[in-house]
Amino acid sequence: MKTDIILAGVGGQGILSIAAVIGAAALKEGLYMKQSEVHGMSQRGGDVRSNLRLSDRPVASDLIPLGEADLIISLEPMESLRYLPYLREEGCVVTNIRPVVNIPNYPPMERITEELLKLPRCVLPDVEALAREAGSPRAANVVILGASVPFIGIAYEKIAEGIRSIFGRKGEEVVASNLKALKAGYEAAQTVRP
Repeated sequence: MKTDIILAGVGGQGILSIAAVIGAAALKEGLYMKQSEVHGMSQRGGDVRSNLRLSDRPVASDLIPLGEADLIISLEPMESLRYLPYLREEGCVVTNIRPVVNIPNYPPMERITEELLKLPRCVLPDVEALAREAGSPRAANVVILGASVPFIGIAYEKIAEGIRSIFGRKGEEVVASNLKALKAGYEAAQTVRP
């Protein structure tokens, strides 16, 4: 088993929390893991990226080479396009359809969606709407994680355990709301374009 994941978004969206949950789940599965992070101007809405490499064998490097990522998980649609050169031909993109318009010449969302739909495998949920429906508007990052679970290579239950592990210190209410957001994203991935 080997899964190379690029997590992308802008500062404040919870990209590093997603990496922590997947990492906790991977360790519970007995997998090897390497992670690297690029924070950019994260406090000001700049790009944030994390490389996450999971394997049942030791991982030599935390950097994912061009054309080798199995999965891009993105909370910002234009950021998902930024990392397409890293995606394997049969890789998958799971990205939010709601942009964070943080630059004056942000392209029209229709153009971004058009590019994403050219990919053989993409999932395009509206994670903010799903998070609100799940009763936790702040858990959009966990919704996108839920939508990504079918492509990570770790069982849903192990990802849920990762949420319990990472968010447990914040109390049972926070854990419960994040588990509900995870389930909402997971169910959405079954209904949007596979």
